[in-house]
Amino acid sequence: MKICSRCILPETFPGVKFDEHGVCSHCADFKGIEALNEHKREYEKKFLDLVGQSRDKGAYDCMIAYSGGKDSTYTLKVLKERYNLRILALTIDNGFISDRAFKNMCSVSENLGVDHLIFRPRFDLMKKVFLKSSENDIYSKKTLERASTICTSCIGIVKFVTLKTAIEKSVPLIAYGWSPGQAPVQSSVMKVNPQLIRATQAATLGPLSRLVGDEVSAYFLTEEHFNMADRFPHNVHPLAFLDYNEERIIKEIGQIGWEEPDDTDSNSTNCLLNAYANDVHIKRFGFHPYVWEIANMVRSGVMDREEGYKKIYGEQSGDLLEVAHKRLGISR
Repeated sequence: MKICSRCILPETFPGVKFDEHGVCSHCADFKGIEALNEHKREYEKKFLDLVGQSRDKGAYDCMIAYSGGKDSTYTLKVLKERYNLRILALTIDNGFISDRAFKNMCSVSENLGVDHLIFRPRFDLMKKVFLKSSENDIYSKKTLERASTICTSCIGIVKFVTLKTAIEKSVPLIAYGWSPGQAPVQSSVMKVNPQLIRATQAATLGPLSRLVGDEVSAYFLTEEHFNMADRFPHNVHPLAFLDYNEERIIKEIGQIGWEEPDDTDSNSTNCLLNAYANDVHIKRFGFHPYVWEIANMVRSGVMDREEGYKKIYGEQSGDLLEVAHKRLGISR
């Protein structure tokens, strides 16, 4: 299989092309690290201005979707220690959070002194969501270039439960711990648009309702929420404009009680379902669902190619698949 000589995109990735030097079309279109750093400085300033406008408007300045993984933990640490925000950490327990991730969340939230809310959807319903997502292509091909169907369903529920909670509690900012490869810097500070959210919700809730029933709508916005447009927050992704180095991040969050788990795959530090979601995606589409993210990180210089290659193409433990199969009731 041909793999880009500069990043790690494979020839199986939709629409990719290679030049005579083996460089992919995405690398050829990349404007360079200097231009990227200029955008980072621009959006960090936008974030600082927004923080100034949002501070002390209510009980919390910011809510963070807190998975317990390294990136959301580092984002929480930065928001608390660097920007001195009053934070509500919200965890959506999908039934597959590792034991170590739970311990990490408890230690970190206590050591940082932040309020922490855990919302646990019914597992029988989440199990249906994951099984149906593994069996059906329910989202656009473009969406599935960036995440597996299972992860897209899960993060959809996470996003809308988080947004519902922020609206109900009048929290002006929602922070996510997306890595620099997951979302472009241009989306790192963005006002939540009710019309766009309505369309996005329909694209997620519609397929899920048809597959698992209307009960899943409990995790999404109602008309009451849409009628509170003045409470719609800004979304922020601080890691898109901050300096990012995985080794340094793990060292820093280790100082507030975070320990690296040994029961997750190479692209997750919190979720026991991720390896199964990746396996289903690779077999169905021929490329790893994290390859877009990791390739972006390699291209932008925040991860070296060798480490990125290992994350995507390195051998994974079969035990991780067995954990998911057992929890979902799948027989091999």
